[in-house]
Order: sequence, then structure tokens, then C-alpha cells
Amino acid sequence: MDIVRHLRYFTVVAEELHFGNAAIRLGMAQPPLSQRIRRLEDELGVRLFDRSARQVRLTEQGRLLLPEAREIVSRVERLRELAGRGEGAVLRVGVLPDLGSAVIAALIAGFRERAPDVRPAPAEMWSADQVAALLDGTLDVGVVRHPVTVPGLRFGPVLVQRPGVVLAETDPLAASASVHLADLAGRRLVLYPHEPGLHEETLTECRRHGFVPAEVHEAQTLGLVMAGTAVAFGPQVALPGLRWRPLLGTPLTWQVSTAWRGEPGEAAVAFGAVAVRVLKENAGMTDDGVAPARRVRARPASGFLA
Repeated sequence: MDIVRHLRYFTVVAEELHFGNAAIRLGMAQPPLSQRIRRLEDELGVRLFDRSARQVRLTEQGRLLLPEAREIVSRVERLRELAGRGEGAVLRVGVLPDLGSAVIAALIAGFRERAPDVRPAPAEMWSADQVAALLDGTLDVGVVRHPVTVPGLRFGPVLVQRPGVVLAETDPLAASASVHLADLAGRRLVLYPHEPGLHEETLTECRRHGFVPAEVHEAQTLGLVMAGTAVAFGPQVALPGLRWRPLLGTPLTWQVSTAWRGEPGEAAVAFGAVAVRVLKENAGMTDDGVAPARRVRARPASGFLA
């Protein structure tokens, strides 16, 4: 268990005394946050919060631990800040796992060319995990999907892609030139894992346009789609057994941007510039020009893993 990260979760819940509000600050769903607090309680052997249907309160043990937890988190952040200075600097970068190996390789190669004196240390992480890592100082910059509305984070230019639908080649809709969301009625839907905000907005748009999935599954692969038991949304793919079709009216708009905490350093700025170029050239994204705080949708850059 990453004790420092869990202590940070604890301090945020203690400040909010509301798991929903704390989850919003941390950029994650409420159930995983509750699970991690319980794991911290199990690790420490104490109960940190009294929970009821109406309120959350610190226990006596929680009140005693809170100042120590804040001190530990602060000191670790300071150590990481000092370790990143000077020669041989390292830029800790978060990238979405489903960007695809070619896009991730292009991001790293482009950054090495632009900033040869800084060593990139990439980690494949979903948006919610990147947000937590940016806040606790274990990442310097990330490539995240929106919605992300966490105080303390700043974002680079927003890029968008309007996805189509991925179908099995045997699906009757695969013969159509384009597909309306309502045409998918009765089918199961596969969504990316660990992206709760994206799920909510995608499902809202689906319902608005007449598609209420029979079931929703979280997966990183297109196995269920290839089997003809589900459909998925994403950018154009060319894989055996699958067909990609545009959605009529482009009802879905997914957004992605770089993110960092506080003022970005020169290396983070350089990575952000490289990310914009690479995601446009290699992942088919386009400019949006709307700040993430105002429009908070996101998109997968290169699709599910086959």
C-alpha cells in the first residue's frame, strides 16, 4: 500500500467531512475513495471516521492523526521537489494506457528531442489515478481525460475527438454508412475502465439520443465487441472482425489535455507542447479552444487494445 497517498486521501476527507466532496477534489469516484480509507484504517488498526447517513466525523484517533498525516504528506512532497532539481532532472509523466504504444512512444521520443537534458519517466495510469498522483507529487505532468475539476490543478490546451461506434463485422449496422445512437438500442456497451466522469457524460448523451444500453461493461479490450455481444465508442480502428462507423450528428465529444499542479516547470511546459503536436498528428485529435473547467468531456486517443 502507498501509505503517503492514502494519508493524503485521509487529509482531504478530514477537511471536507464528506466523501462525495472529497472524491471530487481528488478527481476520483466515491466508492474507491471509501475503500482506500477503510484500507488505511485496517493498516493502522484504528477507525478514523464515524460514518452515518447524515454526516462524517473524525474519531478521536482521526483527530490525533490528522496533523501528523499533513506533516508527512508535506515533507514527502518537499523531498520529491528537491529530488527533481539540478542536473539529471527527471520528469515524471502520466499517460493514458489506451493511447496506444505508438502514440506513447511518439510522446516520449518527441520530448527527448525537445528536452535532451531531462529524462522522462512515463507511467501508464488512468485519469483518476493521475489526478491523485499529481496532487500528492508523485507525477509532474499528466495526459488526462476530462471531466477533471480538482482545485490546484492546471491544464494545457484541450484537444477533442468525436468518436464513432465500433461494431462486430457481423452486426447488421456494420453495413450502414453511419449510425445513429438510437440505432444501438438493446445492445450492451463497453466503456473504458477507471474513468467515472467520462462514463457518466457518455451515458447521459446516449440516453439523450435514444440509446439506453442493455448492460454496461468496463474493459480494456474489444473482445466482447469482436464476439458480437457489445458495441464500443472510439476513434477509427482497422482490426479483423471489427467495423468502425461514424455517428450521425457527432453526438459524443471527448476531451483530453495535459495537467499539472501549480505553476509548471520548463520541462512540463515542453512536454505539454510535444503532447499537443503528437496527439494531433498521431491520434487524430483537434483543437477545441474551450477551457476544461467549462467543458468537461474527454476522449480516448487511439482506441481499445485489440
